[in-house]
Amino acid sequence: MMSKMLVAFVFTCLFYVGSAQQLTVSALFAFGDSILDTGNNNLLATLTKVNFFPYGRDLGGLPTGRFGNGRVVSDMIAEGLGLKNLLPAYRNPALSSNDLVTGVCFASGGSGLDSITAMMQGVIWVQDQVRDFQNYITRLNGVVGSQEKTNEIISNAVYLISAGNNDIAITYFTTVTRRLQYTLPAYTDLLVTWTRDLIKSLYDMGARKFAVMGTLPLGCLPGARSSIANLFKVCEVFSNQAAAMFNQKLSAELDNLGAAFPGAKFMYIDMYNPLMGLINNPQASGFIDAADGCCCTPMSIMPCLDASSYVFWDIAHPTQKSYQTITPNIIQDIKAKLA
Repeated sequence: MMSKMLVAFVFTCLFYVGSAQQLTVSALFAFGDSILDTGNNNLLATLTKVNFFPYGRDLGGLPTGRFGNGRVVSDMIAEGLGLKNLLPAYRNPALSSNDLVTGVCFASGGSGLDSITAMMQGVIWVQDQVRDFQNYITRLNGVVGSQEKTNEIISNAVYLISAGNNDIAITYFTTVTRRLQYTLPAYTDLLVTWTRDLIKSLYDMGARKFAVMGTLPLGCLPGARSSIANLFKVCEVFSNQAAAMFNQKLSAELDNLGAAFPGAKFMYIDMYNPLMGLINNPQASGFIDAADGCCCTPMSIMPCLDASSYVFWDIAHPTQKSYQTITPNIIQDIKAKLA
């Protein structure tokens, strides 16, 4: 009898431990660049926007401002966390009050951690995205009717960040301003410091669960392979080295942030290696072309017929199928590491 009671007790304990480890998510908030942007640039006076055909071709033919042919990572993670299929852009004038409760996207295509990155493209710098989030909290409080409920949503939400891609690929490698000021190791150190500053801004406003993406393999994007001298379209080494350097530093920083931000949880999302897996062995996942963009490149002005056979949609952004291939593992990691 005692042994049966002991077994029952152990089973009950294991059940409650397992239950305690389940991630409860109230909302998803996305900050950063075009990997996550769902349309915040549409009304900006910038060339860095995609609210026109053929973008959105596989999203009911609607060019919503997402930088791809269909849904992007922020949409898929929102769905994977049981929130909604599409994460709306905060600056969308048609944003409904109901959408506020389960999360919105503040990210801006072309933006970055460096203020110069956003300024030279006329897009929303990440610190300005934080100001949008501050305005969002005021709006949310009006919708839910109490500060207590607002605080509950804010503290139980996941904060998804993708920044650094444009800082390295554009600001550092295609302009001279930062290269004259900083070596690459010094600049990547600065990007990590700015990431910490972004996290602190959100933490001070109640954020507690952070999922931070590293950069893509920047030297393997179609735009980096398309120079006239690059006849064989090989990946550009220096951009990949810079991306790997930043990613390594970012991952190490996130591992150590728990002590500085009590009660918060952090995880690093590796975007580099999963995409490199598709690039190096596209056939394994049903792709045909991993070097070219399906559309909107100097070599592919007209879109390809089937974007699902391409790893990349345009010069810098993966296709919906690429995201669908790599995002399930990201969602599982979020559920496991932020619980």
